This record gives sequence, structure tokens and C-alpha cells, in this order.
Amino acid sequence: QGHTLVMVAINSLAMLFLYAPLARLLLGINDIVVPWETILLSVSMYVGVPLFAGYFSRNYLLANKGKDWFENSFSPVMHNISITALLVTLIALFSLQGAVILEMPPVIAMIAVPLLFQVFFIFFLGYGIAKVIGMTYENAAPTALIGASNHFEVAIAVAAMLFGMNSGAALATVVGVLIEVPVMLGLVSICLKTKHMFK
Repeated sequence: QGHTLVMVAINSLAMLFLYAPLARLLLGINDIVVPWETILLSVSMYVGVPLFAGYFSRNYLLANKGKDWFENSFSPVMHNISITALLVTLIALFSLQGAVILEMPPVIAMIAVPLLFQVFFIFFLGYGIAKVIGMTYENAAPTALIGASNHFEVAIAVAAMLFGMNSGAALATVVGVLIEVPVMLGLVSICLKTKHMFK
């Protein structure tokens, strides 16, 4: 569990510092002009604020309420709130993009194919390297899964803010969620079936 938390923290910090320059680079390649201020504001709102709010609130609550209350009372409630908020956002996006998904399968395929390649490539690369360097299964599986994940909850928020709910960017995030959820479940199954390889 500690290893997974460290990996998630590193991932969040990487997003905080690399999301804006990478977004600017990729947008520039496609001649899409988005002001630096807008990108930085998006990253600050959807990555920076939650990251620091989580860090300071966790330390405060652990100091004042204790670890048992934090893990058994506070964390389950916040987990349910975050899942509910994500589902509401997805429902809104699906209601706006559902017709496009059904009417434009070639566009959906253009989005889906590179996403599938990226997820499987990074997962098997990370999982394979973990095996080669002698990591335990408990560390190798979450490392590969976290590396392959695309954090579409952040992508959805940024795409909706920068380009609007009806945009192609929002459509890409919707397709991403449709693909990533079953694919990640499949990768979890692969991890469970190959657990014996790490003994």
C-alpha cells in the first residue's frame, strides 16, 4: 500500500509540473493556440489545488482526529463523493457526445487505436522491467497499472474547461474512459493470473 501511495504521489507531481508544457507542445504541433495562462489555470485548478488540499487536510485530520477515524470514517465518504462527481460529469458528457459516438465510428477508432496501443505497451513494458529487476508482485502490479493509467478524470476536467463539453477534446476523453475502464480491468486480471511469475 505504501508503494502504491508513493507512485500515485509521484504521478501527481509529474502531472503538476509536466502537464502544462506537454499540453502546450502538443497543441502547438497541431497549430491550436491556447494561452499559457489558461493551461496553467487548468492545471492549478484540477491538479494543484486537489493535490495540496489533500496533503494539508490529511495531515490536519490525522493530527486532530487520528488515523483510525481518517481511514474508516473520512476516507470512505470522500471516496464516494469523488466517484459520484466523476459519474455525474461522465453522464453529462455522454448525453452530449453519445450521438457522435454512434454516428462516427471511424473517428472513434482513430481515438481508440492509439489509446489501446499506449495502455498495453506501457503496462507490459513496466511489468516486464519490474520482473527483470526483481521487484515483488505487490510492487510490480501497481507500478505497471499506475503507469498505464491515463488519469482521464483530469483530462475530462481540463478538456471541458478549455474547449467546452461539445468539443472534440471532450469526445476524446469520453472515448478514453469507455476504453480504459474495461482494459484496466483486463490488465488487473492479467496481473492476478501472472502473480506466480514473481515468486
